[in-house]
Amino acid sequence: MTSGMVLGLRRMLGVAPSDGERDAASFGYKRAFLREIDIFRDLTPEDLAWLERTTHMATGQKGQVIYHQADTAEGLFLLKRGRVRLFRISPSGKKLELATLEPGTFFGEMPLLGERMRCASAEAVEDSTLCVMSHTDIERLVVRQPCVALRMLEIVGHRLTQSEERLEELAYRSAPARLAAVLLRLGREQGEEITGLTHQHLGDMIGAYRETITKTLDEFQAAGYVALARRRILIRDRAGLATVLDDA
Repeated sequence: MTSGMVLGLRRMLGVAPSDGERDAASFGYKRAFLREIDIFRDLTPEDLAWLERTTHMATGQKGQVIYHQADTAEGLFLLKRGRVRLFRISPSGKKLELATLEPGTFFGEMPLLGERMRCASAEAVEDSTLCVMSHTDIERLVVRQPCVALRMLEIVGHRLTQSEERLEELAYRSAPARLAAVLLRLGREQGEEITGLTHQHLGDMIGAYRETITKTLDEFQAAGYVALARRRILIRDRAGLATVLDDA
């Protein structure tokens, strides 16, 4: 990884040079993490040792933007801890969330697909630990180990399918139907109680204004589909929410 890129990322993420990396190396922390990343699961010990030397650890605080839409694309990010939200801003200033990533995956892969500019922004949803790999180093790795490229393509293809489904929802479903779909999905992932989401965040997820979310949630509560509390939504009637999808 070039020194200029490393210093730039450290300034952006607020990381003191080398401190985290010295700690990581001394405890085998980084190599153990890299071994857990799905795209690296077939690598040899020698490849993992090379990755350990060429990648750099960084941290992002909750709410910190890791990179902005239209920034020059530099580096691949591997998410060790925390969650990261990918989103786009429309010309009118409206935010649309594309995905929320969990630990063990990667993001910022667009340079490998021929894009020189970031097509979305990335923001830490909570305090996060990242491992950063340069464009040049990831290219060297896929030449040495083509299986890494194949696994990356599988994941990128899955994300593309999800994006197409969300685009279809935006185009053909009403705001209540989109919100019902998100609540049902989150209910499957988190259980009947959904926590930690503001009305603004839900609006960003479905491409709607906060006021629309508030009004629709009140309607869902009046119908007995959900119960509302501060940053907490309890799903009471999944079948009822599903009927909203049928009415879209």
